[in-house]
Parts: sequence; C-alpha cells; structure tokens
Amino acid sequence: MDFPRALRERRIRRHLSQLDLALRAGTTQRHLSFIESGRSVPGRNMVVRLAESLELPLRERNDLLLAAGYAPAYPESPLEDPVLAPVRTAIDHVLRGYQPYPALVVDRRGDLVAANTAFGLITEGAAPELVGPGTNVYRLALHPDGLAPRILNLAEWARHILAGLAHLPELRRELTVYVPPLEPSTGLLGFAVPLRLRSSYGELRLMTTVTTFATAVDVTLAELKLEAFLPADPATAEALSAAAGSACPADAGQAPGKML
Repeated sequence: MDFPRALRERRIRRHLSQLDLALRAGTTQRHLSFIESGRSVPGRNMVVRLAESLELPLRERNDLLLAAGYAPAYPESPLEDPVLAPVRTAIDHVLRGYQPYPALVVDRRGDLVAANTAFGLITEGAAPELVGPGTNVYRLALHPDGLAPRILNLAEWARHILAGLAHLPELRRELTVYVPPLEPSTGLLGFAVPLRLRSSYGELRLMTTVTTFATAVDVTLAELKLEAFLPADPATAEALSAAAGSACPADAGQAPGKML
C-alpha cells in the first residue's frame, strides 16, 4: 500500500479530520492534504510525528515508515535477546507476585510466553499439545480438548475472546467453529464477563485484567500482554489459595519464559 493511502486509511479509522491530525502533528491542514494526495513527500520526522499523533502501535508505525520509503524506527528484538533480560526478570517477578492467582504473558498472536504456577489450575485436564510455552492460549480456551468442556458459560466467554481477535482473522475463523450459540438473555452481564470454570477445587468464578508495557519502544515488548485471573467471589479466592498451598514448591524456581 502506498503511503498517502496508508496514512489516510489510518486517519479515517481513528475518526480524525485532516485538521485534527494536522494540529496534533504540528503542521497545517493544507500540508497534510498535499501529503495524503501524494503532491507532497513527507520527511522521516514528519512520518514519525504523524504516526505518533495517530497513536499507532509500534508495528504500524514501522509499517507507515516503510510505506513512505524509510527504515523502521522501532526495533523488534527476540524475547531471548540479552537486551530484554531486564524485561524477562520483570515478567518473572510480576507473575510470581500474582500468586495464588493465575497469570500469564502472551505475545501478539496469543502464544504463551510465560505463566505462573497457579495457571496450572486453569489448564488441568487439557490435552498436552495445547499447553505450554509457544502454544496458543486462545486455542487452549476454546478447543474441545482444551478448557471448553469445563467452561460453564462457554458461549459468553468465547464471544469475549473472539471480540479481541480482529487482528488475527485466520485464528478467529478457526475458533469460531468451536463456539456454541449464545442463548438470548434479558439479564445484564454486569461490569465484566466472568469466566466460570469447573476445577478440582470446585467452580471458579474469575475476572480478568490485562496489562501492557505502555511506554515500550521495542515492538516485541510493546505487543506483550499480561493477563491475570482474579477471584470474583470469596469461594474462588479460597479455592485458589488452597490450590497454591498444595502446589510443588520446586516449581517456583523455574526460569521466566517457561511454563512456571
């Protein structure tokens, strides 16, 4: 895609007028109009300013620079790269801090990067090929050999997951096949869709929170998401504490980036 079209599509997608974007980027509407029509070729700094003003993810900022004929501005380091060693340490620390509540870190595709020991209660009974570092947590959640048979509100929870997979159309199509029809309801879901999960410690009612590295300047780091499963009622909190108390202490010493 050429740069003028790429810029215009991203501006429209964010419901910004040319004047709005021009003011944000510190330029004039006339100049921006010339850029979007291809009558003016922006410099590298202007492309970066436009991408920042559009609040694009780092990967899209790099794509916009490439479309304009410039090299990417943001590195994409492998997670095992020594430069990201402090990040791996931080991830390990945060995951341990969530104990006894399950928590995991995934990349942009939903592939598992790391998880704490409490996450084992979530995955119990799932097929081995669906569990562990590098496997896809969205597939784990909805596959018939994964968590699906244990999710009591599967239709609601599945749609909650699918709603966040617009950037992964192939995976979304695959997982949609596993989703049962959603029964009409006159009731309200409340402030969040809970996960109701059968476990060896009884039914768990869980809320989820998602944390990202908002100030990251590396594409890999910016696309990591940490998701924690928090108890939605006292019974679930007690069950998670009991499960943590029976976990093997040796598991706590494993390295970050592994299934902890």
